[in-house]
Parts: sequence; structure tokens; C-alpha cells
Amino acid sequence: MPIAPAPTSLLQPLTHGEDAQRPFDVAVILPTTGRPSLLRAARSVFHQDMDGRIQLLIGVDKAEPGLESLLDTLVAECPAKVSLYLFNPGYSTSKRHGGLFSNHYSGALRTILSFAANSRYLAYLDDDDWYAGNHLSSLLTAVAGKQWAFSLRWMVDQVTGWPLCPDEWDSLGPGKGINAERYGGFVSPSNLLLDREATLFYLPLWSLAAFDDGTGEDRLLFNELKNMTWASNNAHTCFYELRPDHQAHPHHAREFAQRGIRWHLDRELVPRIQALTAQAQALLKDGAPAEAAATARQALALHPYHHPALSLLAQAEWQLGQREEALTHLEQARAADDQTPEDEERLSAWLQAQGRSAEAITARQPLERRFPHLTPLAP
Repeated sequence: MPIAPAPTSLLQPLTHGEDAQRPFDVAVILPTTGRPSLLRAARSVFHQDMDGRIQLLIGVDKAEPGLESLLDTLVAECPAKVSLYLFNPGYSTSKRHGGLFSNHYSGALRTILSFAANSRYLAYLDDDDWYAGNHLSSLLTAVAGKQWAFSLRWMVDQVTGWPLCPDEWDSLGPGKGINAERYGGFVSPSNLLLDREATLFYLPLWSLAAFDDGTGEDRLLFNELKNMTWASNNAHTCFYELRPDHQAHPHHAREFAQRGIRWHLDRELVPRIQALTAQAQALLKDGAPAEAAATARQALALHPYHHPALSLLAQAEWQLGQREEALTHLEQARAADDQTPEDEERLSAWLQAQGRSAEAITARQPLERRFPHLTPLAP
């Protein structure tokens, strides 16, 4: 009987970087069904500011139509520092889709890819979440001498993709937040960085569910992690998308109300915020920075973390000579969305214009790693 040819590897390299046998500085494990949001998630890995090598492992659970097109786009955009791998067994490992593992939202994918990754350090990313540019570098710094590390996160409105506000009540780490009494705290999967050598025996927990609805794998893992040595980067470097029904859950709704965040409850305010922002941009372009600043503030009164309005307010203040205020609002804009290269370059240019050369260089160095083809802006 002839021997059948060896099948194509289930873990398929989609891009070929440097020697794959040499361990990567960090691996990012990204389960997906092929939703369009996969592009945003993966691009946030591409735009990391770290100087090392990243292995991005995308695991497919019951692929939706259009996945191939998304992957083609990612292969075309993938930078040299990232090696992109695809794991697609051709079936789902999740009970939700007919598989055998109780985790409804990725089955055994996180476990499989945690063992397959060629890195000591494992980060995780859901396909509807994304990273700020310094997420991985800051976590790798934090985890030194510890067994795991975590970041803080922003809550994001699923409908608009706009940040709602920083999460100051839920995913806060051991002993903190609304989960402290019942669970000893909590950290969302997309915020984690694990030292695999220290957490090896707990990785199968990713495949299991704690609750009847197929969720809670993160609670099972956190129950072990909270007793180990840990650190935080103490920065909101992850963006976590919330569906409207989850926004309405009492423990989220109460926190939004206490912070005066209400625009997501009245969707008619969304076009109003957009119109005010567009008006501020037009005023700035027409040489009316004072009026532009006033209009941007009207938008921010409705949505305090609206990135375009914060950026426009900063630019207007800079033109008005209000340099420190401009830098403050630019930093706030960058915290809410650092995927806009122009804002990143603007910070470096403004620091240079103020004679703060060392700070300008420090701001510029990661920028060049994240957006290597960026054309410098004038101060």
C-alpha cells in the first residue's frame, strides 16, 4: 500500500520572516471566526512599537465567508517584524459549533496555540479587541521577574468603535474591582501576558467553560493566576469592545452613569458629535482656531473621550499659543486612539518646537517602528 504524501501543516506560515526556529520575543494568540474586526485586531499587532520579533498565530473556529479575503489583506500588510501563522483544522473545537470543548467562543484554540507558539511569552487578543502601540513592549517590561502580567483597558462601544471610557471597575487585576469579593479580581484575556514556563499546567483551562452559557474560561485561568507572582503595566493599552446589551448590564450601566457617559444610550447624539467635530475641523482649516476650539469642546461635552474632537482641540490650542494645554489634550487623544500616525508625529514635532529635543526623540523612535513610511509633519 503506497504511503500518502504528508499533509500540509495545520499551522501554516502565511508570511516568512527570519528563522522561525529561533524563539520569538512574544507570541500573540488570536482566535477568530473571520469577522471583519479581525483586520483591526491584527493591524494593532502590526503597529506595535517593540523592537523585537512577534509571532502572530490566528486560530480559526468555524470560518465565516470572507476569511480568505481578510487573510490576503493581512499577508499584504504584515511587516517584517511579525511572522503570521494560520491554524485552521477545518472544523470547530467548540461545543457551540459541534465540537467537543465547552468553551463556546474559541473551543481549544487558545490552548492549542499556546503550546504551538514558539515563544516563552504568550499574549492573547480577541478578534473584536485591539492593542495600543505600546501594549506588548510595556507588558514585556512589566513581566520581568514575574510569572504573568496584565494591562488595563478601555471600554469601547461596538456600534461606533468609539472608546466609552477607561475601565476603572472590572478588569483591574487581583484583589480589585467589582469581581474582587466573588472571584478575587479579574483580568480579561486580551489584557494578559503569560510566562509559559510558569503557567504551563494551566493552559488547558482556556478550553473549558466555567458557566452553562459556555463562558468563563478566563475566570478559571484567573483563579490560578491570582495566586502567582504578577505585575501590571499600569496603562490602558487594550481596547475592549462592548455590545449594547452588555453596556446595559447593571454593573456597567452604573459605572457609565457615575462618569456622565450617556451618549451611547441616545444614538441620536452620535451624528451630533460627528457634526460638531466636522464643524471644528472646517473652522480650523479656515483659520479660526478659537471658534474651532469652542466647537470641539461642545463635542467633548457630549463625549469626553472622542478622539477626533480631542485632537482638533489640541491643534486649535497650539495655534492659539496655548502650548501646554495643547500637549495635554493631544496626550488624551492619543490615549483614546494611538492608531492615527499624524497625532503620533504631531507629538514629536511639538516637543521639538518647544526645545524638548530629548523627549521628541523618545517619542519619535517607537513611531518609526510602528509607522515606518510616515512623512514628518512640520511643527
